[in-house]
Amino acid sequence: MEISSRNVVEGTSRAPHRAMYKAMGLTDNDLDKPFIGVCHTGNEATPCNIHLPRLAIKAKQGVSDAGFTPREFSTIAVSDGIAMGHEGMKSSLISREVIADSIELMVRAHQYDGLVGIAGCDKSLPGTMMAMARLNLPSIFVYGGTIMPGMLNGKQLTVQDVYEAVGAYDAGNLTLEALKNIENYACPTAGSCGGMFTANTMASISEALGIALPGSASPPAEDERREKMVYDTGVACVQALKNNIRPRDILTFEAFENAITILNAIGGSTNAILHLLAISHEAKVKLTYDDFERVRRKVPHVADLKPGGMYVMNDLDKVGGVPLMLKKLLDRKLLHENVLTITGKTMKQNLDNIALPPSNDDIVKPLANPLHQTGTAVILRGSLAPDGAVVKMSGVKITKFTGKAKCFDREELAFDAVSQGKIKEGDVVVIRYEGPKGGPGMREMLAVTAALVGQGLGEKVAMVTDGRFSGATRGFMIGHVAPEAYVGGNIALVNDGDEITVDTETNKIDLHISPNEMENRRKQWTPRKPNYESGALAKYASLVGSAAQGAVTSPIW
Repeated sequence: MEISSRNVVEGTSRAPHRAMYKAMGLTDNDLDKPFIGVCHTGNEATPCNIHLPRLAIKAKQGVSDAGFTPREFSTIAVSDGIAMGHEGMKSSLISREVIADSIELMVRAHQYDGLVGIAGCDKSLPGTMMAMARLNLPSIFVYGGTIMPGMLNGKQLTVQDVYEAVGAYDAGNLTLEALKNIENYACPTAGSCGGMFTANTMASISEALGIALPGSASPPAEDERREKMVYDTGVACVQALKNNIRPRDILTFEAFENAITILNAIGGSTNAILHLLAISHEAKVKLTYDDFERVRRKVPHVADLKPGGMYVMNDLDKVGGVPLMLKKLLDRKLLHENVLTITGKTMKQNLDNIALPPSNDDIVKPLANPLHQTGTAVILRGSLAPDGAVVKMSGVKITKFTGKAKCFDREELAFDAVSQGKIKEGDVVVIRYEGPKGGPGMREMLAVTAALVGQGLGEKVAMVTDGRFSGATRGFMIGHVAPEAYVGGNIALVNDGDEITVDTETNKIDLHISPNEMENRRKQWTPRKPNYESGALAKYASLVGSAAQGAVTSPIW
């Protein structure tokens, strides 16, 4: 058991350090024990994170009761929902890197021996796991939990319904009073957005990776089981340190294949592709789009969850949560069962020890009768995206779309066009210069996609962007186009009226112009000036790489 904290507190030269700890109430007995950092992303920016300081107290209690000394600290978290649809969303993906960097700096500076990471919003989950993989100290992740669904006229609501209601109101299909009612009832408690959006997707993936305790993903934020789970996580971190189990022992290539498997089985957010590439980069595991597509083709989509389905994370929790999903997949030999997990046991051993309630075939379909025969997170390539693009097919009935391009060089311009009824059936909405460098920050486009769905155009138009989509997005929406427009990718060369085809059966996304025309347009294209020339956004733009490699800011090894 390697105890780095002794560098800080042992010896006569460390008397000043001990004095500072004693100023915070620690005793010599506390200082004699290993230190466990308890990091959380609590703030008042979002319901996803507002309760995390309270959960951190439980994690610290678990660490203390297990015999070690906890040290709490926090880091930032951006609310994707509140940042959505305006300039603030450019900060969202950037926050993932800042979260990872700040956790690294805190742990290195204070020489903590292990780490409990508590996170609740979309980028705080992968950012925390990236830091764990980077530091490679005994670490364990725990989710802050999902929000409960809102209820209105007997229908479950999530924030997705509010965004889509805006589109319905703009189209004249919903009254202002009805919009206000949806707004008032959609988000009733603390917790992350309730469907299988990005936060719940990444929480589910944390169990599949083995970096979180079994059963930790699905209990709601306000459920008393959540506090017990966080307490148990503190205890488990102490045990991991004693057993010297480190993230890179867990985050193997096979563990990432398990993560891709659960992503497709639950119909999860396309953001998970970006985040898994980033976490694998930190874990020194080579993961590519080819791996995502290879695994996807073997995995049926069985969970009928929003945004494409009927149910929310709380419904999945009632029938057994992520362990139910993992056990079904394990029984069909679709998981690597012998991978090590944070418990010190294998994935199979963990699942053998969990008692599951009777399953509900409405929420989780039998693998022999799935919603889709193959997974929903599809990788596309073609003349419009030579390095790749992604689309989520859960809840989407069409597999091929050909239409005429309507190009916008900024998200707000596209949203205005949608709001004004300028997007018609058969259009391919192209939003560019919103990529990792071009935005910068690869904005999510939920405001645009939800407005299209709200107007009844979800599968009557397609949308293509070098930006991203919220986990709450549904419809025929293609994101992560690489190379991005800002670096001269082919998406920068599209003109209004060009024909574009997207085919998810053949994994193709093509711009129908001749090679000669493409080359002529390339010669005429001129690079754009950066949108930010100083500050965090400019720094990020200067460092960030391609979405096809996870949009990370550290060099690709």
